[in-house]
Amino acid sequence: MIEPADFGFNAETAVNNAFQKNNEAGVQQEALKEFRDLVNLLQQNKIDVTVVKDSGEDHTPDSIFPNNWVSFHENGNVFLYPMFAANRRLERKHLILNALKQKFVFNETIDLTYYEELGYYLEGTGSMVLDRVNHLAYACISPRTTVELLNSFCIINQFDCVSFSAKDETGVDIYHTNVMMSVADRYAVICLEAINDQTARENVITTLERTGKAIIEISLEQLRCFAGNMLQVINADKELLLVMSTQAYQSLGGSQLATLLQYNRILHSPLNHIESVGGGSARCMMAEIFLTPK
Repeated sequence: MIEPADFGFNAETAVNNAFQKNNEAGVQQEALKEFRDLVNLLQQNKIDVTVVKDSGEDHTPDSIFPNNWVSFHENGNVFLYPMFAANRRLERKHLILNALKQKFVFNETIDLTYYEELGYYLEGTGSMVLDRVNHLAYACISPRTTVELLNSFCIINQFDCVSFSAKDETGVDIYHTNVMMSVADRYAVICLEAINDQTARENVITTLERTGKAIIEISLEQLRCFAGNMLQVINADKELLLVMSTQAYQSLGGSQLATLLQYNRILHSPLNHIESVGGGSARCMMAEIFLTPK
């Protein structure tokens, strides 16, 4: 997780992130408190969190969302991703990777960032929701997620790709897959009504069911509350926990919560300023690490 130094509204990403609102100025201190409160909540529940502070040397208002530019894999590989917004490319800093190399074993770094010159983008586990156990990459195609590059990632990692188009209630592309769905060990939370094409929707449902996932459906209204932007993690006691924002938690209905609680405890923390200004939530703030500890 990256502690922000200059969090704020990013006009470069707002062109295709309909969740962002330029309604607050000077929200760094509010965002910093929300960030630290979430980190504290995770640590209190025995989740190992590696926090690296943003240097503040560049204008990186979205540095709080590291899962878009890097991902870490069980075979020791690290992927660096091509980003749509020029100022988000500045988030890829050696100081962050060097800090992680002190704690974890790195194998190969696979740098896909040169695709930016071609106008191809794949924003990590924002663009893709990975089912690492079943080697599947779910992805809604958008200006942030290029089909050709998505397919290349899947070939490199021997994943199958489940791609589709997803739109909000106004017909605008959902900018990242991880705001509309989350895949956990035995279930998936997903906004199926965002997938207009019936064949594509049925393919997603069939694939989830084939891989043993119970489907917990959320509405477009709940999607707007970041109810799809959640992440299942594991703590030091090998306990599975589901992390989300308080807004997401409060948007869920009683039956949805009851179903989720059958699988894991839920942790939630207020992220109102981060969600409103940044257009991302709890899952976006966490780049999960599958590397071997040193």
